[in-house]
Amino acid sequence: MSTEATVLHADLDAFYASVEQRDDPRLRGRPVIVGGGVVLACSYEAKARGVRSAMNGRQARRLCPDAVVMPPRMAAYTAASRAVFEIFRRTTPLVEGLSVDEAFLEVGGLRRLVGPPADIAVRLRREVREQVGLPITVGVARTKFLAKVASGVAKPDGLLVVPAGQELAFLHPLPVERLWGVGPVTAAKLRDRGIRTVGQVARLGEATLATLLGAGAGRHLHALAHNRDPRPVQVGRRRSSMGAQHALGRGPHSPADLDAILAGLVDRVTRRMRSAARSGRTVMLRLRFADYTRATRSHTIGKATADTAPLLATARSLLRAALPEIERRGVTLIGVSVGNLDDAPVQPPLPFDRDPGADLDAAVDAVRSRFGSAALTRATLLGRDPGVEMPLLPD
Repeated sequence: MSTEATVLHADLDAFYASVEQRDDPRLRGRPVIVGGGVVLACSYEAKARGVRSAMNGRQARRLCPDAVVMPPRMAAYTAASRAVFEIFRRTTPLVEGLSVDEAFLEVGGLRRLVGPPADIAVRLRREVREQVGLPITVGVARTKFLAKVASGVAKPDGLLVVPAGQELAFLHPLPVERLWGVGPVTAAKLRDRGIRTVGQVARLGEATLATLLGAGAGRHLHALAHNRDPRPVQVGRRRSSMGAQHALGRGPHSPADLDAILAGLVDRVTRRMRSAARSGRTVMLRLRFADYTRATRSHTIGKATADTAPLLATARSLLRAALPEIERRGVTLIGVSVGNLDDAPVQPPLPFDRDPGADLDAAVDAVRSRFGSAALTRATLLGRDPGVEMPLLPD
């Protein structure tokens, strides 16, 4: 690690809702919900009333009946993200994007040119506000982990620098949920043992944590609780997986409905994989049930591919195995991702002067590339809501 806090974690606040409030002054200071059937994002005014992302729309409106519900405008969010990332790249060439609304920046080599990291963070926040019109929170620390924690503590629209040598004094009083990898299940296990703060995790010792949570999780949390995170800011890091998801209403969904949604998601993912010249081996099915609990099922095939047919067949087998649980508990979200990605190039799209029957996937990609993604669709998807395609960083 550096001897100085030089890693910035910059995170736009309530991104989609902030874009809506920026573009419509009447929404400023009011609770805003983006998305109808399922909450895609909400403003801090809505969050103060208990509304959360991924919440059912009816429940959100019960909690906040005076909220303004806005349909998502993905083109506006994509444009805002690109403008913000342009500011990031003007600030430093060392930018690692995490999503369309957050990134790590390494500014350790800029002190002589533009000043200390804290001053750079101040200027970054000002430029994003003045040039893009959005609030952004920045955390500054020696490690990526702690910079992200700092930005979380500083939200909304804040700046927090954790000086070198004072990291553990800042980190240890925080609740265990601030540790990466501590979700509701892990937090419950720790709290059952009376472990509520990061400092208590640090004092347990790695062996005790491994006994309680498993070897990998115990080693991971022990390192983070001591602020040990040697990962540098990586520029141009390629994705380890690609995925898509579709939020559903709470009504009953037939197996045919779920299969059609799954097919559309796999089409979307494999199209992205082929466009990025990636292939993968592990298919993951993610489900969110009506009680907001989640489950993941996965299967690894023998050979990496970006072909739709084998990856869809694998995803369908995972869905069939999950149908009894879905029928019993209800489902509000289906997600599909492909992991174990390989950088080996896959077959490029066919030019139009070749026989499209030689490769159906490539022929479909070529048509969509020329006429738009909606030019071709599966017959089972006709008349169905295709779901929202979320803005993504380049693959």
